[in-house]
Amino acid sequence: MVRVDLVERGGRGRGDTERVDRTLGVGLRGLGAELWTVAPMPLPPLARSRRLRWAPHFVILCVAIGTTIGNAHQARDNYHLGPTLVTFTSAAQAVALLLALVRPVPAWWLSLTVSMLIAAEATIPVGRGAEPWPWTPPSFITHAGVTLLLALRLPARAAAGAFVVSVGVPILVQQTTGPGPYDTTVPLSVFIFGALTLIGTLLRGRREVRSRLVEQETLTAEERARRMLLEERSRIARELHDVVAHHMSVISIQAQVAPHLVEDPPEELRENLAGIRGNALEALTELRRILGVLRAEDPEDPGSAPQAPLPGLDRLDGLVDNARLAGLTVHREDTGERRTLPPGVDLSAYRIVQEALSNAIRHAPGSTVRITLAHGGPGLRVHVTNTAARAQAPPSPGAGHGLLGMRERAAMLGGDLATGPLPDGGYEVCAFLPTNGENQ
Repeated sequence: MVRVDLVERGGRGRGDTERVDRTLGVGLRGLGAELWTVAPMPLPPLARSRRLRWAPHFVILCVAIGTTIGNAHQARDNYHLGPTLVTFTSAAQAVALLLALVRPVPAWWLSLTVSMLIAAEATIPVGRGAEPWPWTPPSFITHAGVTLLLALRLPARAAAGAFVVSVGVPILVQQTTGPGPYDTTVPLSVFIFGALTLIGTLLRGRREVRSRLVEQETLTAEERARRMLLEERSRIARELHDVVAHHMSVISIQAQVAPHLVEDPPEELRENLAGIRGNALEALTELRRILGVLRAEDPEDPGSAPQAPLPGLDRLDGLVDNARLAGLTVHREDTGERRTLPPGVDLSAYRIVQEALSNAIRHAPGSTVRITLAHGGPGLRVHVTNTAARAQAPPSPGAGHGLLGMRERAAMLGGDLATGPLPDGGYEVCAFLPTNGENQ
C-alpha cells in the first residue's frame, strides 16, 4: 500500500511538473511574441481636454529634439566617438523616441541597441574624470521615455520583460567592456526604469478598467431599455388579451347563439350572423398571433413567435364576402399577368385592401366599392374606390390610424400611396408596391 501510494504521489508530481513546464513554455512564447511584434499601437490623445489632447505628443517631440543635441555633445566630447557614429546614434535615438508613439516595441529595441552601441564604442581618457556610463544622460532620458510609452501599451508581463532586458543588457556590457574611468548608471536605471514600468502598467490597467466600466454601463443601459420594452409589450399584450380578446369571444358566442333565439330566422339573418362570427374568429386568430409577437423576447427572430400563416391576396375573396355581408356592393378586377408576389408585397396589398374596405364600411355604408389589382413588371398597383354613402354613417370610435398604417406599409416597400375624396362624394385609395426590391 505504501509503495502504491508513493508511486501515485510520484505520478501526480510528475504530472504537475509537466503542467507547470507547459504553462511556463506557453508564457515564455507569449512573452517573446509580445516583445518581437511590430504591430502599430498608437498612443491615443487625451480625451478630457481639447486643448491638451496632443500635449503628450508635443512633449515627446521636444524631448526628442533636446536629447538629439545632448547625445551629439556627449558622444563627441565625452566619449570621443567619430562624427559619422555621432550623427547616426543621435538621430537614431530621436527616431526611437518618436517611433515609440506609434510602434513602441521596435522603438524600444532601437533605443536599447543604439544606447549599448554608444556604450561599447565609448572611450573615456584617464585623468579627465569619471563619466556616467553605460547610460549617457541623454540616452538614459530617451530610453526612460520609450520604456514608459511601452508600458502604457503592452501587457504587464511584456513590460516587466522589457524592464529586465533594459537592466540586464547594460550589466552585461559593463562586465565585458571597460571604456575608462566611469560612474555606473545601472543602479539609477534600475530605479527609474522600474518606476516608469510600474507607472505605465498601472495607468494602462486603469484605462482598461475604465473602458470595461463604460462597456458595462452601456450594456446595462441597453439591458434596462430592453427590459422596459419587454415589460411594456407584456402590459400591452395583457390588456389586449383581457379586453379585446374577451369582447371578440363574446361577439362570436352571441353571433352563434342568436339564430336559436328566433323562430324560423330568415336566411339573410343567418348569413349575417355567420359572417359576424367568422370575422370575430378571424380577428381572434390575428390577435393571438399579435400577442405571440408581443410576448416574444425577440420579435425579429422567426423562431420566437408563433408561425401562423400571414394573410395574402389569396384570401381576398373572404374580405370581399364579408364586406358584402356588411351591406357593400363590391366588384373586384385583376389586370395584367398574375404571378407569385414577394411575401411583403402580398401581405401589404392585403392589408391595404382590408383597411380600405373597413373604412368604406364605417364611413360609407351601402356604397359601391371597386377593387382593381394591376399586375405589372415593376410592381403591383392597388386601386380601391367607393361611392358616396347611401345611409347615415354611425359614429366610429377609435378610427384615424388606418391611412397612416397603409402609408407606412407602402413606404416600407419603397412604394407610394395616394388617398383622397372623389367628386361624387366617394373616396379613393391608390397604392403602388414595387416587387423588384423584394426577394422572390
